Amino acid sequence: MSKILPQWQAIITRESQQPYFVALQKTLVEQRKQHVIFPQEEDVFNAFTYCDLTDIKVVIIGQDPYHGVGKNNQPQAHGLAFSVNPDIKIPPSLVNIYKELATDIDGFEIPEHGNLVEWAKQGVLLLNTVLTVKQAQAHAHAKLGWEKFTDAIIEEINQNNNGCCFLLWGSHAQKKGNNINPNKHCILTSVHPSPLSAYRGFFGCQHFSMANQWLIKKHKTVIDWSVSPIRSDHQTRLFD
Repeated sequence: MSKILPQWQAIITRESQQPYFVALQKTLVEQRKQHVIFPQEEDVFNAFTYCDLTDIKVVIIGQDPYHGVGKNNQPQAHGLAFSVNPDIKIPPSLVNIYKELATDIDGFEIPEHGNLVEWAKQGVLLLNTVLTVKQAQAHAHAKLGWEKFTDAIIEEINQNNNGCCFLLWGSHAQKKGNNINPNKHCILTSVHPSPLSAYRGFFGCQHFSMANQWLIKKHKTVIDWSVSPIRSDHQTRLFD
């Protein structure tokens, strides 16, 4: 994993000294002795290694990491919301994100993998509100303290980034963005892209092109939403 970038590192260092964070880390140390925790320890802060705070252009907020494994017991999660490790079958919500991109962005071709590192490198912060989870137990680490940490991250962006676009999908993400300044940042909301809700407004939301249009107005470089092939011995595939 790459090194956490300086602005993020300063925030993480500050938060790590708070009582809630000390208690959170103590709990994680104890749980890792008895349970499999995802993502792997070195990937927990992966979202903060590709683009620093003031360079973020788009923020996409997820919930907690994927809690499953793929071939060879490889974890799905690698520290970026909605993204999975190479060679992992693409999860249903990301399948729907790709479907929306295919109708929203001219020339977008649905890839055969779900690794979104290329977005992160361009300034897309893929932030889960909870950064760890027990294997096969969704939301197992809700209320441990991660929510307070990610609230601090969002507030830092709100205050110290000169303007980015927040994509808030579903009530959970929208609640997380309640305190974002709409006069400074672009806020786009929709239902969650999961199969349970995508047909109720995610499909057709055009958030990806709208985000780029807003970036152009702010004289920022747009995001190239295309996802390049990853060379691999195994080809991932979409869920049926």
